[in-house]
Amino acid sequence: MYSGAVLLSRSKYICELLSHTNMLEAKGISSPMVSNLKLSRFGIDTVSDGQFFRSIVGALQYATVTRPEIAYSVNKVCQFMSNPLDSHWRAVKRILRYLKDTINYGLLLQPATSSTKYSLEVFCDADWASDPDDCMSTSNLVSWSSKNQSLVAHSSTKAEYRSMAHATAEIIWIQSLLKELGIVSDTPTLYCDNLGVALSHNPVLHSRTKHMELDIHFVREKVVSKNLIVQHVPAFAQVADILTKPLSSTFFCNLRDKLKVYTLSPP
Repeated sequence: MYSGAVLLSRSKYICELLSHTNMLEAKGISSPMVSNLKLSRFGIDTVSDGQFFRSIVGALQYATVTRPEIAYSVNKVCQFMSNPLDSHWRAVKRILRYLKDTINYGLLLQPATSSTKYSLEVFCDADWASDPDDCMSTSNLVSWSSKNQSLVAHSSTKAEYRSMAHATAEIIWIQSLLKELGIVSDTPTLYCDNLGVALSHNPVLHSRTKHMELDIHFVREKVVSKNLIVQHVPAFAQVADILTKPLSSTFFCNLRDKLKVYTLSPP
């Protein structure tokens, strides 16, 4: 099924991390974060060893290189490095339990045929004001980063469009890299929600969108010049959701497969 494929995995690294945290015998779990979980920095149940917490979270960051599906969960616990609470440590342990359950998983790379035409497909989404403390929105890029936007968005529309603008900038960079490598690719496609598609094609700006005019013009310029195609993606197929919000186990596993995070050997 995967003839000629390469699996980028850190099974040994994860095993050592589980051993270091005394989690080797922990019961595995099918998702790295409870759906609808809201972590806050406010509380009095501070962990006994903050340095240990920070070292484990840093180790988890390294694991995301070949395990993009845990990027959101790791990003969330990274936000509490300065004053980690017991609730944050429980979230870290859940990530470790998930890695225990999927220790042999990795990022699958499959060879292209000589007739394959290269094209970039980018999924873009933002979870507006998901942080209960600072109301920052979480944005993600084609290179599977998951991070807080630097400014508070006044609406879900602005959060989505800011995410689209960042994704478009990433597309431009990747296309430039491909060109340097002598690789010709088709016009890239950016998948987003209905409102993002409408704003990228509709030239009318009004009071509801004037506060994000620069982002809109940037994306629309690429669409008009036929350097970018913006299309709607239904919610069940929005791969970017795995990088912007905690999901149910079923939905999470479905999107993980779309990221091509697989295992080639039994657990």
